[in-house]
Amino acid sequence: MAGKKKPLVVITRKLPDAIETRMRELFDARLNIDDRPMSRDDLAAAMRDADVLVPTITDRIDEKLIAGAGDSLKLIANFGNGTDHIDVAAALKRGITVTNTPNVLTEDTADMTMGLILTVPRRLIEGATTLADSGKWAGWSPTWMLGRRIWGKRLGIVGMGRIGTAVARRAKAFGLSIHYHNRKRVMASLEDELEATYWESLDQMLARMDIISVNCPSTPATFHLLSARRLALLQPSAYIVNTARGDIIDEDALIKLLQDGKIAGAGLDVFEHEPAINPKLLKLAAKGKVVLLPHMGSATIEGRIDMGEKVIINIRTHQDGHRPPDRVLPQKA
Repeated sequence: MAGKKKPLVVITRKLPDAIETRMRELFDARLNIDDRPMSRDDLAAAMRDADVLVPTITDRIDEKLIAGAGDSLKLIANFGNGTDHIDVAAALKRGITVTNTPNVLTEDTADMTMGLILTVPRRLIEGATTLADSGKWAGWSPTWMLGRRIWGKRLGIVGMGRIGTAVARRAKAFGLSIHYHNRKRVMASLEDELEATYWESLDQMLARMDIISVNCPSTPATFHLLSARRLALLQPSAYIVNTARGDIIDEDALIKLLQDGKIAGAGLDVFEHEPAINPKLLKLAAKGKVVLLPHMGSATIEGRIDMGEKVIINIRTHQDGHRPPDRVLPQKA
């Protein structure tokens, strides 16, 4: 007797071998061995054929693409936590469930955030580049490559969720004073543990911090949350680090502040028009004004495997007729 027909699962990017192998065992999985980002036409064709689509952040799945999806597409199982690249509301109207992979990247992203908090004020990239590019280091000097001390500085965290809290725990161990702005105040026990100060007013917090860490999700409400007006509140000696999403910061306004020397520096792992990077940012990086990383905050082997396992669980649960554990509903503005 023939077995139950396996669902056609189209995976838009190359995933870790262990995950792809398991998907081949469980599903009729169509892999992207060459790891070439799918064009819009490729995505449209995949969505016409697939029972399940497994996209990543590089795939923008808007209302028009969803409208053209085949009747068999019932699940978009995103490989990643953020779903701002998917029109979740349009999917819901078409009867398509959207899932993500939360709670597996917290520690990896917090590590990267803390790395930038250390790297930018201490000018670590500049120092390494000087040796690698020129090899002309003349030796130690009392006044050469001076940065800023981390210990005793005030860190303002924008978004005190899982990642923001993990950043706060790391930062406290490095002697930073923890401040935060969040939609809701965290539990008193957590504030006590972190010795954290809550700011209901984001404006007031920004004006008083030495370092700002952006750790909130990208939603309609957080688009350009750090606007030109708010960025102008930062002290000239302040640094800003963003490992969340690029569109939370008005990138043009940030560039202008860096060019004019009105803030001390920035560390960015995400960009407003990713994967495109503003050429002005590249010039600032060459001058040591900003540290740029290629969206690698969650790039660990362990993290990617954990993400893939969550995708598999979501697909299997959905195929069994149950609600997937990581279902995503439309964000409210």
